[in-house]
Amino acid sequence: MLMLPDGPVRDHAVLVENGKFREIGPARKLLARHSALRPVRLDGHLLMPGFVDAHHHLTQSFGKAQSFGQPSEIFKTVWEPLEHALDEESAYLSAKLAALEALRGGFTTVADAGTRAPVDVGAVAKGTEEAGIRCVLSKIVSDGTGGPAHLGRWDAHPLIHPSLAIAVPENATAEVIRKTAKLCAEAGAVFQVHVNEHLASVERSLKSVGRRPVEYLHHIGALGPHTLGAHATLLTPGEMRLLAKSGAAISYNPVASAWKGNGVAHATMLAAMGVRFGTGTDGTRGDGFRMIDAAETAQRLAYGMSAGDSSCGAGKLWLEHATSGSADALGLGRVTGQIAVGKAADFLVVDIAVPELTPSWDLRWELVRLANRDQITAVVVNGRLRLWQGWPTDWDGPALVRRVAEVAPEVVRRAKLQRVEPV
Repeated sequence: MLMLPDGPVRDHAVLVENGKFREIGPARKLLARHSALRPVRLDGHLLMPGFVDAHHHLTQSFGKAQSFGQPSEIFKTVWEPLEHALDEESAYLSAKLAALEALRGGFTTVADAGTRAPVDVGAVAKGTEEAGIRCVLSKIVSDGTGGPAHLGRWDAHPLIHPSLAIAVPENATAEVIRKTAKLCAEAGAVFQVHVNEHLASVERSLKSVGRRPVEYLHHIGALGPHTLGAHATLLTPGEMRLLAKSGAAISYNPVASAWKGNGVAHATMLAAMGVRFGTGTDGTRGDGFRMIDAAETAQRLAYGMSAGDSSCGAGKLWLEHATSGSADALGLGRVTGQIAVGKAADFLVVDIAVPELTPSWDLRWELVRLANRDQITAVVVNGRLRLWQGWPTDWDGPALVRRVAEVAPEVVRRAKLQRVEPV
């Protein structure tokens, strides 16, 4: 079975060539046209687009439970110290570990929001490239330097797509933000920035620049189709309208809201208003099926129940925005996110002959609520098999895990994290 843009279809096949989908159609027709090729049968399985993580922090993977039980704004007490304690090897290991976890969870693309580690971002690129995942790789340019070099450094790379970032608008001058956004627009890259994540960030923006974050980006001319605002959990109706009119996108990060936030982005409202959005993990857990389950559940609890909305977008909405919608938000809509001719062969082979999905009545709903990571048999990125039954096919995943187990405790010790609730 194939999961095509219009829904699941049976008895269809794909032809993958040079890392892309070259043909898609009824299996009997493709077999007749390509009789010299040996087909790979996928009885009892679904071939579906890989999940696209629209917001990740690849160099925060050593933290994990260090962030649990903490107040909503923890980047000053947990994430900055942790990243500042990384050296080139540990930053590389952190990124590769995060990439492996993402692949195991069905992600074929991750968007890194930029590291604060005192290392060249090439260490992050090396980790993701070796793991075999597609990466939108950001460089934080709050000081206004390094943007053009970074955008040009990865030209024509098959898996690395450069991006520029400013962690939060208050971290840079209006001129630097405007310049960074313009550079991304001209290069066809995405400009990443955290906006309206929690009450502390909104109030800090009001005190420092007199406007809420999304309002401020619009005011200085940095809000456009190239802009990707992370989280956007606390939006006024006016800010939603600004996002819709400007063509800017956001990443809806439901697990982050549950674990450390004080708000849930009104994703169903954003969809109704035509705001582009993808879904992201924020580095919480690299599990695509649990992410879309959280996306629907958070929406139902925060908005659907009080409005009597029993559908909350249905399974179709959440599956689309975790694949093609996320790819579009990252500026990769022409590259990945769908099983479609000409797009990269980034896909999952999912075992659907399982008790949880039998009998099947509405596969998209069932994938959102019932599917699990352990059903992912294979992960393919750019036409190349990267994972088989949860582990890499061409490099030693368990060895990476063992090395991280040795290195990570020392990094955390050096970081001297400040926790409200100690481990």
